Parts: sequence; structure tokens; C-alpha cells
Amino acid sequence: MREVLTMWRHTKMVVLVALTAAVYAAILIPLKGVPLIPGFTEVRPANVVPVVFSLLFGPAGAWGAAFGNLIGDFFGTLGLGSIFGFVGNFFYGLVPYKLWGKMGPLSSGQALDARSTRQLLEYLLVAFLASVSCAVIIAWGVDLFGLVPFGVLAPIITLNNFIAAAILGPFLLWLMYPRAKRWDILWTEILEPGEISRAPRPWVGAALMWIGGIGGLVAGVAISTGLYGTAAASLGVVASVIPFLLLFFLGCFLA
Repeated sequence: MREVLTMWRHTKMVVLVALTAAVYAAILIPLKGVPLIPGFTEVRPANVVPVVFSLLFGPAGAWGAAFGNLIGDFFGTLGLGSIFGFVGNFFYGLVPYKLWGKMGPLSSGQALDARSTRQLLEYLLVAFLASVSCAVIIAWGVDLFGLVPFGVLAPIITLNNFIAAAILGPFLLWLMYPRAKRWDILWTEILEPGEISRAPRPWVGAALMWIGGIGGLVAGVAISTGLYGTAAASLGVVASVIPFLLLFFLGCFLA
């Protein structure tokens, strides 16, 4: 994950952080009045932005998603949950570029223009794991403070994120990729090769990300709702999800 720090050396990347944050916040703010869980989440078609901008702008998309969500929180949902909203949205914008091309036979090995069936499948997979990881991080933190049960919030965030990214993302990516390439603002063309982390076996990291993300969601929901045993108190849910979060974070470093 070296690139999340080295990117700050490049003016273009800093501008792309600001662009991502501005676009994300600008779409989020008007819909604060349509809450799904008042004070915590709302209808969010803007959730397509971190996924697409991650694939185009790399770590700038991740930082922009984090700051954009925080800006949006100032207009109605700012609170303790905003801490985990910042972290969760950072990883929402990090997972797509980290996973792309690193899932073995599930990766298309093609450019990011979402024109083929294999590209579409790969896009939907990275968008889904990004949605899950964001949901697990935010729901874990909110449950830690006893604000909203994990079993309620995590599925809502997952679906809210994924539906927007799946429906709007392919068209937006198809529209933006050739223009971003023509304008030389793809993150891989801005950063130097030595500024980007290169793992010897990135598929190992990708596998850990999947195990950690999906495992955390399943374990948290099962224990929170009583699908596995009896419904657990907040600390029980928090403790059950921690190992999966650690696996996910390790995978991000190894991918």
C-alpha cells in the first residue's frame, strides 16, 4: 500500500483527491434528507463514485472517498460513526484498484473500459467486495459504540453501496476511461513504478481480502441476529469480526 502515501508527492494526484471528494460530497449532500437509518445512512447513488474513481485514480480515489464522505457527514450525519465512515469509505475506494487484475482466472486481464463480459464480471466482483468491506468496517465501529446493531447496518450498507455501483458503474467507467487515458490522469500513468507496491504473489492478498471481507460480514450478521446461537451483545459481535478485519487488512498489504 506504498502508493497511498507516495501519491501525495504528485500535484495531479492531490487534485484528483479533491475532485473525487468534491464530486462524492456534491451527490451525497442533497440526499441526506432521504435516510434509511436516520443519522447513519441514506439513499446513496453517489456510492458509484468511489468504485469508478478508484479504478481510474487509484489511491486518490480512496482518499477522495474518505474525505468526501466526511464532508457529506457535516450535513446531517456527523457523529462517532463518522470516524468509521472515514475509514470504511477509504477502503471502499481502495479495494477496487487493489483487486483489479489480481484475482487469477476471475480477472479479465484487459483495460478498464468495461466493454467485455469478463470485464463486467471482474468489475462487479471488485465492487461487491468493496461494498462488503466498507459495510463491515462501518458497522463494526458503530456496533462497538452501541449505536446500531451490526446485523442491521452491515447488510443495508452492503446493498446500498453495491446496487449503485453495479447499476451506474459500468456505464460511467465506459464513459470516463478513454477520456482519463487521453488526458493522462490514470493513476498508473502518474505514479512512478517504484512508488507503487508490487507483491510477489498478489493473489494471496486478494484471497485474504475476500476471506476477511465476506467472513466478517457473515460472522457479524450471524452472531448479531442470532442466526448462529443466540443474539450476542455488542462486544461479542465486535470480537467475532476482529479476526476477519485483520485478515482483510493484511490482504490489502499483500495484494
